[in-house]
Amino acid sequence: MRLQETLKTRKLIIGALHFKPLLGYEGFTNLSDILKTALKDLRAFERGGVDAVIVENNYDIPHKIFVGPETVSAMTFLTLNIVQKSRIPIGVNVLWNDYRAALSIAKVCGAEFVRIPVFVDNVRTDFGDIYGEAEEVIEFRERIKAKDVLLFTDIQVKHARMLKEKEIEESARQAIASGSDALIVTGRWTGEVPDLKKLRRVREAVGDFPILVGSGANKDNIRELLRYADGCIVSTSLKEGSRRRDERNVKPYECRIDERKVKEFVEVVRQVS
Repeated sequence: MRLQETLKTRKLIIGALHFKPLLGYEGFTNLSDILKTALKDLRAFERGGVDAVIVENNYDIPHKIFVGPETVSAMTFLTLNIVQKSRIPIGVNVLWNDYRAALSIAKVCGAEFVRIPVFVDNVRTDFGDIYGEAEEVIEFRERIKAKDVLLFTDIQVKHARMLKEKEIEESARQAIASGSDALIVTGRWTGEVPDLKKLRRVREAVGDFPILVGSGANKDNIRELLRYADGCIVSTSLKEGSRRRDERNVKPYECRIDERKVKEFVEVVRQVS
């Protein structure tokens, strides 16, 4: 079943698969090693019962708003191997906001969706100011004939400050009008749960349009989050190991996805569904 149909029939669980550091970043080993660990995480997600997986260059620190050719080539190689070996749909997120790279990789590799952190908002990040380019995103997707690749778009995304304040409902409506296929609502940082009042406000503003929680979901809070959301993107709470204060991504890249934790999380979501 394609992801769009799954989203209509039940609460959607997307596991975020974080690649170890890629070419040019501290901690890079080799692509064979990165693929090996990525496939371990993929199998843990699959056996745990998630509906889909999204791959991300999460540990390429410092991030770039638009990545270089070395990142695109590495992610294409890795994503193609993962798509070929996966039993569930795969998505792509190229951090920080490289929608051209994400859509191109998805098109070439047969991935079903991309995540775009900044779609209609203008924000300030640690890596520079980013301006929403929704029209350019849609135009580029059409140009490369990737209309079947779904756009999952953040509104007022984590790790960023709005350059000009506006209500989150306005961001939500703008994203839908601009061509989003699903909205993503996050907390302020990785591992932080969204504000429930804001999540509820988004739900009231958009009716039955798909909403995903993009950070902070765990087995203890997911029931409450799914009162307003149609699913989630989850990773941190499903990894082995403990949080580290000096780690931007909460847990270091050596931590693998724990199949047992995935199964426990999925069981709670299915009870809600």
